[in-house]
Amino acid sequence: MDMRSRVMDALKTAMKAKDAERLSTLRLINAAIKDMDIDLRGKGEEDAEVTDADVLGILGKMVKQRQESARAYEEGGRLELAEKELAEISVIEEFLPRQLSAAETARAVEAAIAEVGAESIRDMGKVMGVLKGKYTGQMDFGKVGPMVKAKLG
Repeated sequence: MDMRSRVMDALKTAMKAKDAERLSTLRLINAAIKDMDIDLRGKGEEDAEVTDADVLGILGKMVKQRQESARAYEEGGRLELAEKELAEISVIEEFLPRQLSAAETARAVEAAIAEVGAESIRDMGKVMGVLKGKYTGQMDFGKVGPMVKAKLG
């Protein structure tokens, strides 16, 4: 089952269960997917549909946004808002694949470097492209970038 279908099924289940908090988060996910559909059509790609990799990218971005918001709310003493953000993260993460451990991430970086034959920092884009193609939603690319840079630099 593709990601869009999984989100829609979860949305219907939340509606039937009258789970308002879960439903609102699922609606946000669905809206983000539809926004990307509209963007693709706006670029002249009439038959283009959002892929599962695109959806994973959207979900990863949503998690990161909520983590930043929760951190800001906690620093500002707004714990009830931070808890709401964290609850949304848990709903979003249900659709993300398991995150790779630090050791698995390091192995993936090594494999990507070997795959593209990267020798210098100029090859970083190729390495990151391979990693994003294979591990979207499974690793934090903000942390992986410096790792790749350190290995190539």
